[in-house]
Amino acid sequence: MAGQRELLGKARDAWHRARQRWWIRWGVDLAVAALLFLAVTAWQTRNLPGDGTLAPDFQLRTLSGEQVRLSDLRGKPVVLAFWAPWCGVCKAESSNLSAVRRMVGDRAHVLTVAVAYEDEADVRRFVQEQEADYPVLLGESALPRSLRVDRYPTTFILSPEGRIEQATVGYTTRLGLLWRLWRAS
Repeated sequence: MAGQRELLGKARDAWHRARQRWWIRWGVDLAVAALLFLAVTAWQTRNLPGDGTLAPDFQLRTLSGEQVRLSDLRGKPVVLAFWAPWCGVCKAESSNLSAVRRMVGDRAHVLTVAVAYEDEADVRRFVQEQEADYPVLLGESALPRSLRVDRYPTTFILSPEGRIEQATVGYTTRLGLLWRLWRAS
């Protein structure tokens, strides 16, 4: 028992000495923050379809009246972002989607699905206010349900074959979107 206390005391002293070095203190703090971030991300996406799942095919109308079918987009990775016009985080993420669309050009598809809106005017107002230059599809309640989307924004990265490579809930940076697209290519 006394040996255990002595060993614990030595370990505690060594830890206090190590914590006096800034790089150890920062390293431990960053590791804890990263673990918390990963835990929250895993919790938020726990009900979404798993990686490798084939995304359900759909056909939706754009704001300009065109019909877009998901299966017609195969051959390139797809960023598929679900958002709602009343969502503040969606507004913050909108410029990232526009920037990524401009950056990837024709190497990938970036499109969004507006859901949980009162009428089409709400969606048009959002697009105008956010200066969104990405395709906006008018979603129906069946599609978010089939992908188990219940929080906004929710973004799926699809492989060129139409399989879900990754799903995220909440704000995603430009760098985060580009990294996920690169992994799906």
